[in-house]
Amino acid sequence: MHTLRENQASKAQRVFPALEAATPVETRGWNGLAGSLSGKPRSKHGAQLTTCSLTATTLSIHNLHLHGPLFTNYLRARRDVFILSKGWKLPEVDGMEFDQYDTPKARWIVAHDGDVVKGGVRIAPTTAQCGLHSYMIRDAQLGLLDGLPLDPLYFEAPVADHLWEGTRFFVAESVPAKERGEVQRMLLTDMAAAASAEGVRHVIGIVPAVFKRWMNRIGMDAYAVGPKFVLDGETSQAAMMNLTSIRASTEAAAAVQMPRAERAREFLNETFRRVAATL
Repeated sequence: MHTLRENQASKAQRVFPALEAATPVETRGWNGLAGSLSGKPRSKHGAQLTTCSLTATTLSIHNLHLHGPLFTNYLRARRDVFILSKGWKLPEVDGMEFDQYDTPKARWIVAHDGDVVKGGVRIAPTTAQCGLHSYMIRDAQLGLLDGLPLDPLYFEAPVADHLWEGTRFFVAESVPAKERGEVQRMLLTDMAAAASAEGVRHVIGIVPAVFKRWMNRIGMDAYAVGPKFVLDGETSQAAMMNLTSIRASTEAAAAVQMPRAERAREFLNETFRRVAATL
């Protein structure tokens, strides 16, 4: 039987650890979008990247059947974090946590080792509509949700095709401290790639107030769009994440490497011309 685990570390530190300085890695673009931390290509069945045995998979209503029990395991991991550990009052059934935002329009990015879920994040359009609900921050502003302030934003919650919302970000407590930063980076970069593939330029979400520190480590611009407030005992606030900043940094890195490739190509062409002239 599950019980609430007590821990000396703060909940924000466990879910959003301070990232260690990243070591240089080879970055390959995902169709010109975000770079893979592992340099591995994405799977044709849902976005995937792999580093060692850790994999990030982007699930949608169209590919759930291709990934066995991964989606149900992801919902069970959400229950472990948000209901059992944090004590949030959320819907659950058969050991799985879910809510009104888990619709066919959503995407679920899951970090996992085989069928074992290490972390996850959900993204969904701000244009989505399910009964009275649209997206979490807007619904909070409209007074439809308990537990969130009525004024999470400095302005009226926007609704736009290019803007999606990120929610339910977590790293499982079973992940060792030395691996948590890598799981976090993987989730955020794959979230950016999955959203960009849908034509999304920005993702809005409620995050710990220290969000700039870990966003900067992956090259993603983010800025506060709401006042700070206490959520689950930690200081949080709404932030807007600019996905084009990751794209720009990836393209800039590619631009630095292009002249070298062009010089190598020109050298080979010149060598072939000289050899041909002697024949």
